Amino acid sequence: MPRFSRKGITKIFFAETIAATSYIPTRTELTDATNITKQISAVEGFALENQEIETPDMESTFDSKIPGSDTAADSSITFYEDDTNSELEETLAKGTNGFIVILRKGDVPASNSMDVYPVRVASQSAAITVDNEAAKWTVRFSITDTPALNAPVPATTP
Repeated sequence: MPRFSRKGITKIFFAETIAATSYIPTRTELTDATNITKQISAVEGFALENQEIETPDMESTFDSKIPGSDTAADSSITFYEDDTNSELEETLAKGTNGFIVILRKGDVPASNSMDVYPVRVASQSAAITVDNEAAKWTVRFSITDTPALNAPVPATTP
């Protein structure tokens, strides 16, 4: 099985709108989305977690479990800060609703490797440090609905 590094392959976008209730964007919606890949320093979360339910019984000393509710992991993206342009900070202002679209294997049409998370920006915060590193800022996202996982990347228009 060939392996690959996400760096240089994975693409991440912020889409203000996606019309489909399935949260799968059209090629036009993906093209109109803001490509935030190059500004990203780190990504946290953007995964589903299951809150299993313990189901012990009197017959066994083993405590079995069954799947419970799904929840989204705490999710955030850390960006490199631009000292002359604040367009991305304005796009991702606190309270903004939209979609984080992750093309895990790159922009490969028909590949079932697209994850779409409906989000609301919960907070923005600058990282202030005296360390010898690039200036960064972090956006925390609330996942507002069940994401579309392993969706097909939309086809390109001929």
